[in-house]
Amino acid sequence: MENYGENTIEEMLTRFKDGGLSMEEIMLKLKMEPYIDLDFAKLDTHRRIRQGAAEVVYGAGKTKEQLFAIVGKLIEAGQKTVLITRMSEEAFLYLKDKLNVCLDGNEAKAVGESNVFYEKISGICIIGELPNPSGHGTIAVITGGTSDIPVAEEAALTAEALGNKVERIYDVGVAGIHRLFAHLDKLMNASVVIAIAGMEGALASVVGGLVSCPVIAVPTSVGYGANFGGLSALLSMLNSCASGVSVVNIDNGFGAGYQASMINHL
Repeated sequence: MENYGENTIEEMLTRFKDGGLSMEEIMLKLKMEPYIDLDFAKLDTHRRIRQGAAEVVYGAGKTKEQLFAIVGKLIEAGQKTVLITRMSEEAFLYLKDKLNVCLDGNEAKAVGESNVFYEKISGICIIGELPNPSGHGTIAVITGGTSDIPVAEEAALTAEALGNKVERIYDVGVAGIHRLFAHLDKLMNASVVIAIAGMEGALASVVGGLVSCPVIAVPTSVGYGANFGGLSALLSMLNSCASGVSVVNIDNGFGAGYQASMINHL
């Protein structure tokens, strides 16, 4: 049987309607064990069917051997794009080398030409095909300062891996607010804005008062001692007087990118 690990229920039913998939094949896929048990990890292979996006791998705290085993099984299950967050460069180099060996031996054909992307600043790794944008609009990712870029890239690359067009606007914080106003056209044309800032976190509230789309605020741990590792920015964002601002956890670029993708695909 062909592998349908990347398909949603809607896609499978469309193929059934067109004669490309039988009722028996659909029933078998839905009855299959909904996760792969590796003892140290239980991989949710039905997540794309349930939620529209496949499982994402959190890389921090996992050994390079564990990551390789997880990625290999996800590819084997038919996942065309594997997103790994917070991964070390050491783990990436190990994974890339091992995947190339597998590809040479035709054991992981789903990766195609060994598409393995890694960005050190954010710790994001994308294995496989980067999907064409399928969201309805553009997600704008903006930062208060350059020091917020690692979190911003986690958000931006997550959104891109989930099929969104992303506009990056960096270092436009309230300390020089005229820099933000120079990009108002991009912000006002966005379907979602992800506002990322440390210090006092005022950027999200300012942007929330300018645009008509949802704003997802991401507090970062950037700042001096009294910001308490991002807590001051978190509380400021939670207390924003601008309507339409939601807040994710400190430094949670992934969560913001994922939420923005869900909004952009509605």
